[in-house]
Amino acid sequence: MSNPAAGPLEPGSLTGRTALVTGSSRGIGAATALLLARAGADVVINYRAKAPRADKVVASAKELGVGAIAVQADLTDAGSVAAMFAAAEEAFGSLDLLVMNASGGMESGMGEDYAMRLNRDAQVGLLDAALPHLADGARVVFVTSHQAHFIRSTPTMPEYEAVALSKRAGEDALRERIPALEARGIELVVVSGDMIEGTITATLLERANPGAIASRREDAGRLYDVEEFASEVALAAVEPVPADRTRLVGDVSGFGEAEGVA
Repeated sequence: MSNPAAGPLEPGSLTGRTALVTGSSRGIGAATALLLARAGADVVINYRAKAPRADKVVASAKELGVGAIAVQADLTDAGSVAAMFAAAEEAFGSLDLLVMNASGGMESGMGEDYAMRLNRDAQVGLLDAALPHLADGARVVFVTSHQAHFIRSTPTMPEYEAVALSKRAGEDALRERIPALEARGIELVVVSGDMIEGTITATLLERANPGAIASRREDAGRLYDVEEFASEVALAAVEPVPADRTRLVGDVSGFGEAEGVA
């Protein structure tokens, strides 16, 4: 895997900090982890099944002069999540940044309730498991889509609806944790973007509904690619948290009001 040629963060701005990025063996997660590494953060690369891909990201991060480890964990398995955080603490101590990037729900053969188990239940379980390992003043970044964030007011394509509903449910459940997080000075920020070119979700949507991504691109004017969106996620790790704790990436003029984001 190649390193990003440039990043949105100043080199060295995250030196001495540690970040764990879920689903970071490829796509947005991998690109985000490498941008954080370029800024000096030690990184924990989480993957579910593809160890060789995760190892490539680790190698790329180490080339940037930071510490990096790959840790397997299925986020729907509480035991493996606990083991992941234990491995991260053993390697680097407490965590300063948790990027909740991994999501899904369009995969075949995972059960009808998989989207909700992964995008809501597992995200809440992930945060609860992370809390003992997060440093006071740490930041948690939850990555979502406009289609999920605005699902209550703006319908999405049928093939994505179950995922959108489950991701919005996950966002809501995490927001309910804000008072407890604030008691320790931990900040939560939600990063929402449109469909992202080159992701697994976009590929699966195109497979289920040929022309869906081209249609969405036409409606939106343009869609971000993986590196562009990862830059926004990385910035969410350091920039001031908006008052509504939501970082909206790109044009949202085609979407209605999102509920319950204060």
